[in-house]
Amino acid sequence: MEANLVQRAGIAFESIPAAGLHGVGPKSLPKNILQLMAGFVKSRRILKEFKPDVLFFTGGYVAVPMALAGRRFPSLLFVPDIEPGLALKSITRFADVIAIPNEESISYFKKTIVEKHLKITGYPTRSELSLMKKEDAQKHFHLIPDIPTLLVFGGSKGAQSINRALLPLLPTLLNRFQIIHISGNYNWEEVNEEREKLPEPLLNNYHAFPYLHEEMSAALCSADLIISRAGASILGEYPIIGTPAILVPYPFAWRYQKVNAEYLVSKNAAILLPDEEMPEKLLDLINDLFDQPDKLELMRQSLRKLRQPQAAKILAQQLQILAKRK
Repeated sequence: MEANLVQRAGIAFESIPAAGLHGVGPKSLPKNILQLMAGFVKSRRILKEFKPDVLFFTGGYVAVPMALAGRRFPSLLFVPDIEPGLALKSITRFADVIAIPNEESISYFKKTIVEKHLKITGYPTRSELSLMKKEDAQKHFHLIPDIPTLLVFGGSKGAQSINRALLPLLPTLLNRFQIIHISGNYNWEEVNEEREKLPEPLLNNYHAFPYLHEEMSAALCSADLIISRAGASILGEYPIIGTPAILVPYPFAWRYQKVNAEYLVSKNAAILLPDEEMPEKLLDLINDLFDQPDKLELMRQSLRKLRQPQAAKILAQQLQILAKRK
């Protein structure tokens, strides 16, 4: 998916062989180590041909072979989640600057790193999120301004548990709300089948898509409430648009999403709903929030206090400084 997104932006893309080592069974470990070695060899070739001025890492085990091969180049490591993953922690020793989304991340680093390399930048967001007006965003999806809008999605690949919790609730929810539902390609056929069963009046309030590219900004800016996973982007995007959220952390990816969600919850800016409790509690949570407009407004105000609109600019400035150092 990343390859497709980068190429859509008109940027050259090269993949690097890599595989994770954390939590890998004995049978897969030798194969994954060989993958990382192949990635190291390819990374050296890319560096030799491309001759970069600076390296920019944003996480995942794919960063490890390039960090090892490029350890003599100036580099900036951006930690997208509050808690850095094992792969990111392993390459902190090579980074000249380590950028983190907020002050909560500091406790996950050694004191020597905090003093020398750490910089709080915020999470970078696309510029249109700050500029787009809600009424313009809603027109994009032919939404009715007087009806509250729910945005439901599960990240770039979708979330089966969120999709399957939402579908039985559609006949009830669509009598009160209009819904933008981004299912992901994996569950699209199942979602589309349920969509076709809806009667005409309800169908007009249901806007389902397998995936959105450029239109995602309009979807985010249209919503009065978001139901989603708790990937790193919630730390930047939701404060920028000021939209309250019910966050359902992905339960099978260590605890990164849970930590992200708990941060916004601690700031009175979101509600955490465990994945296993979602089918029973989702409908009541949604209705309770809209029955308490003061609570929704408090969440909006709390989110706005967390805005860091200059994050992308700060990261770009840091990259320029490092490039000049070379």
